[in-house]
Order: sequence, then C-alpha cells, then structure tokens
Amino acid sequence: MPANVSAVFLVFFLLLACQQVLTMDPHDVQEKQLSQAKRRLSLQSTAEIQSCLVSSGDVGCGTFQCFNNNSCDIEGLHHICLTLLHNAGRYDSQGKSFVKDALRCMALGLRQRFSCVSRRCSAVKEMVFSLQRECYSKHQLCLALQDHMDTMGNLVQFHLMFPPGPYVELMNFLLKCGDEVRSWVGRRLRGQCEQHWGSLCSSFGGTCSLSQSDTPQVTTAPPPTTLWPITSQGPLQKPTRASEPDNRSALSMIDNATEAGVAESEKSNVTAS
Repeated sequence: MPANVSAVFLVFFLLLACQQVLTMDPHDVQEKQLSQAKRRLSLQSTAEIQSCLVSSGDVGCGTFQCFNNNSCDIEGLHHICLTLLHNAGRYDSQGKSFVKDALRCMALGLRQRFSCVSRRCSAVKEMVFSLQRECYSKHQLCLALQDHMDTMGNLVQFHLMFPPGPYVELMNFLLKCGDEVRSWVGRRLRGQCEQHWGSLCSSFGGTCSLSQSDTPQVTTAPPPTTLWPITSQGPLQKPTRASEPDNRSALSMIDNATEAGVAESEKSNVTAS
C-alpha cells in the first residue's frame, strides 16, 4: 500500500510539472533568457571587442567601432567620434586640438581598461561613461564646442537618448558647458520631444526648464554679526543689526529714566536754594 501511494504522488507531481511546462509562454522564456544575457557581455562579444581593440589605432574612430552591436547595447561611441571629427574642420586650431585629444584619450582608455573590467554590463557601461567624463573635461571639449553648437546637431537628437548610453552622458556633459550651451541643448531636445510626445513635453518644459532660471540660486542669508569696537566715547559706528532694536530700546528707557532722575534732582536743588 505505501508503495502504491508513493507511485500515485510521483505521477501527480510529474503531471503537475508537465502542465506548468505546457502552459508556459515561449515568448516569456525567450525574454527571460535575453534579459539574463544582457546583464553581462557574452563571451563572444568580449572576445570580439578585445581582438578589435588590439588591432585598432589611437587615431580615428576604429577603437569606438569595436563597441558596435554588442550584447550590452553600448551604442553611440562610433557615431559620436565620426560627428566630432567630421565637424572639427570648422573649429580653430585650438578647437581641433581639443577634439582630437579628447578622442585619443577615450581610445587609449578603452584599450587599457576594457581587459580589466568585469563582463557585467553595468561595469562596462560605467567604465565607458567615466572615460567620457574624464576625457571631455580634461581636454576642454566645452571650449571647442561652445562657439560651434550648430555642429552638434547630429548628436543632440531626442531619439538617440534611448536606451540611455553614451549619448546621454554627452548631453549631461554639454549641459554643464555654460548657460548658452545649456539653453541651446534644452531648446533643441524639448522641440524634438514635442514632435514625439506633443503637449506632454510642453508641460514638462514649464516645470523642468533648462533655462538659466533653473540654476541654483544663492540663498540670501543675513549678514554676519559684526563686532563694533568700543571706546571711552562710545561705539565708533552705530550698529544696524536686526537684533539690536530691543537692546537699544531698553538702553533708551534706562537713559530716559536716568535723565528724568537727574532733572528731578536738579529741580529740587533749585527749589531748595
């Protein structure tokens, strides 16, 4: 009898497992597998990127092309490089130097750091973003672009912001390049956003404006307390602190009372004489 009960339970659990497998949506299984795969660079992507980085040079955009079509969706580095180099001819000699040095800094950094970073997508992305911030700032990319913002038109595109990646990091950098650049980027992105999402972006524009009014304002604090030197003739300058009226009124009351007492004393002396 116990053997029969065990057999029944075994059959029951097998049927239950089969039912769960049969009712599982194949699309859900595929999406789950893709989601897990995107958390890390695949071994194939890692090997391909590493081989590409070794064979690429410091000049040009070959290094950035190594990150096209990878399993972590790190897209945009190659396009950013091509756009900057294509428009560098419109800059002065110093601006050209800034652009080329910033791109060379990125290329060297990618080659040196990629082999040392984890295959986790979050780690690879943070390595790329930190290199962008470091190289753009170190080689003063703002100075090269602030007088030629029209050359950034191919990069300041609303649809390039999704999914978040190197384009978003570049926009964050540009928004710190001064009020004029910040306003230009904000107007362009908001206008393109309205083309996609209509009045929703306009409503955001009223509360999340990228204009100068959004910059942190210095709070108006009361002036610091000043210690006024005291001499035998009294204070050298009359204080103007807000906390002193009570003190002055108290002192004036004491002075008035003292003067009244002196006056009464003098009057009694005159009467007596």
